[in-house]
Amino acid sequence: MDIRKVKKLIELLEESSLTEMEIVEGEESVRLSRGGTFGQHLMQHGIPASMPMAAAPAAAQPAATETGDPAEAAVPEGELVRAPMVGTFYASPSPEAGPFVSLGQKVTEGETMCIIEAMKMFNQIEADVSGTVVAILAENGQPVEFDQALFVIR
Repeated sequence: MDIRKVKKLIELLEESSLTEMEIVEGEESVRLSRGGTFGQHLMQHGIPASMPMAAAPAAAQPAATETGDPAEAAVPEGELVRAPMVGTFYASPSPEAGPFVSLGQKVTEGETMCIIEAMKMFNQIEADVSGTVVAILAENGQPVEFDQALFVIR
């Protein structure tokens, strides 16, 4: 979806009395929310909703091997679910709710596994394949990088 369209949608939300809107265009969708559960989620984690991403602490990176490649030895074999964007990883829809998925849980393709907050927008990250969650590689409330491995499904 074109970023200009997203900006226009944000303006429309701000000008209206709506608290949430979701737009689906083909296979792409955007959900915008004002306040509500997600805003409370950020504040209860001690992260102000207006905090710029550059001010967030750097994500922990895996140890590097002698060749400089990230050490993948600690990551079990399986299909990786990767971050499609830079943002903040949330394992649950709100602080008082349980996580979307847990270690050893069976998931189906398309099932929501986490949320990544980017530019005050909350993006649901879904499983690409069905299987069992054998590793959770991101920590709740921590920044994640584009293409960073978040989960391993086998």
